[in-house]
Amino acid sequence: MHHSPDDGITPKRRFRSVFISDTHLGTRGSRAEALAEFLRHVECEKLYLVGDIVDGWRLRKSWYWDRHHDEVLRLILRFARAGTEVTYIPGNHDELFRAWLGLEVAGVKLVREAVHTAADGRRFLVMHGDEFDSVVRYYRFLALLGDSAYSMALELNRYFNIARRRLGYPYWSLSQWLKRQVKGAVMAIDRFETALAAEARRHGHHGVICGHIHHAEMRDIGGVLYMNGGDWVESCTALAEHDDGRFELLDGTAAQRLPQPMPPLPAPRLTLPA
Repeated sequence: MHHSPDDGITPKRRFRSVFISDTHLGTRGSRAEALAEFLRHVECEKLYLVGDIVDGWRLRKSWYWDRHHDEVLRLILRFARAGTEVTYIPGNHDELFRAWLGLEVAGVKLVREAVHTAADGRRFLVMHGDEFDSVVRYYRFLALLGDSAYSMALELNRYFNIARRRLGYPYWSLSQWLKRQVKGAVMAIDRFETALAAEARRHGHHGVICGHIHHAEMRDIGGVLYMNGGDWVESCTALAEHDDGRFELLDGTAAQRLPQPMPPLPAPRLTLPA
């Protein structure tokens, strides 16, 4: 069966499954144009939207929506119409859609979490991951403050890259660099990843696929494969599964051409402890 959102002659990369999270549509920081370009150049049997697709937190404060945001939604719906199984797992920024869990809207199934069975039989827990972020879960006011500060950093990042582009330099994420310099943020990321891997192990799965922290990663944590597809605000990355069950992180920042794979990362065939 053909699973392409467009019928043009542009070649597309075919995957068994694609996982996208944290697009934050409705914000100026969303790289919606790059995401639309990415979606036009891939086809898949299963498409997972792993939370924070539409940023309800930001839209409640100020409305921002342009034709690229429209195009992303149009392409997602075309995937569903073309026969791709589209699953939407709302996150904390689009938590308003959690009221619709269990429904199917325009071919898009809304669920709290999912279990994805890879082509090689491995099972992966798929969830946004905000349940394991203690700041979001227990200190919502602090999380909102953090969201405001983060938005300021992203706005600065936008002007910074406008200047870089005019000078002929490629895109570079200032906000991502700043986040990596903060030791506490690095420690928090490690705690988050460890907690998600432990949750997958508790349910007897081989691994976990999530989003939330805007940090693309594939790594073994105590015999469980942790995978995070990243985001479409800073890194513009997605996670993809090949027909043989191998997983790959994709870099979608290369505009006007097929997304290129990131350097190979190990995806071991894991055996769960007895």
